[in-house]
Amino acid sequence: MTDTSQPTPAPKAGRNLPVAIGVGIALFVPFAIGLIWAPWLFVLLAAVGLTAAAVEIHLALRHKGMRSEIVPIAIGTAVSVLGAYVAAETDLFSDGTSFAIACLGVTVIAVLVTRLMRGGQGFIRDVAASALIIAYIPLLGMFVPLLMAAPQGQLRILTVIVAVIAADTGAYAVGSQLGRHKMAPAISPGKTWEGLAGGVTVATAAAIACTHFLLAAPWWIGLIFGVLVALAATVGDLVESLIKREVGLKDMSNFLPGHGGVMDRLDSMLVAFPIGWLILHFALAEIGG
Repeated sequence: MTDTSQPTPAPKAGRNLPVAIGVGIALFVPFAIGLIWAPWLFVLLAAVGLTAAAVEIHLALRHKGMRSEIVPIAIGTAVSVLGAYVAAETDLFSDGTSFAIACLGVTVIAVLVTRLMRGGQGFIRDVAASALIIAYIPLLGMFVPLLMAAPQGQLRILTVIVAVIAADTGAYAVGSQLGRHKMAPAISPGKTWEGLAGGVTVATAAAIACTHFLLAAPWWIGLIFGVLVALAATVGDLVESLIKREVGLKDMSNFLPGHGGVMDRLDSMLVAFPIGWLILHFALAEIGG
């Protein structure tokens, strides 16, 4: 999410707008096709993106001398996301939640065993790095396939995405014009409390519309959904910003030309999806959705 109380600066060197637009379209089209017509494609792309995000965090932590066991983490990330969707859609495995939890448990064991083979020096530090990535990426990311496999799964995911985009847009629009009080100057100097209020307001309005017209749910579900998802998206953005600040990076990587890294695009969504799943899972179950 982006929020600033200052006028939009001139483009900086290294940010090629045509390239950024082209990459944005190249990303949007397959995700849109997956969301509308091919849920399996959306989940597959999510698995690829989350795996790439795990690699980015691994490389970022190397700047602090922390070496995670990225190979089992990357495999566990991809398998937990894809397997959770397959398990939820078929009888091949247990239900999606159980499969994802079991897969992440095996990933932790694989990380411990792999790290033991490299000796004791720095063991706690490196295992902590691995645990951070597992908790941050695949554990939060597994809610994408769980949302997709739920009734009206594509519409549920769309509702989360719309709410996060609305929060981002509202925060920027209000913060750039009215922002005066810094929210977290040591982490993200551009964020203001006024921007946060604007983001929550716009996200709530969008969520009420989506939950009512797309999910046929009462308006109050959208109210709760919009507020909590907007706050979760803000937390996600702040967490990634603090990691980059801690390791001395401007962008998590240059994997996406004109956009930075995969995590620079996923930071808000990654924390918003578990909150969105939680609210819709229980709220829609109560009304038979």
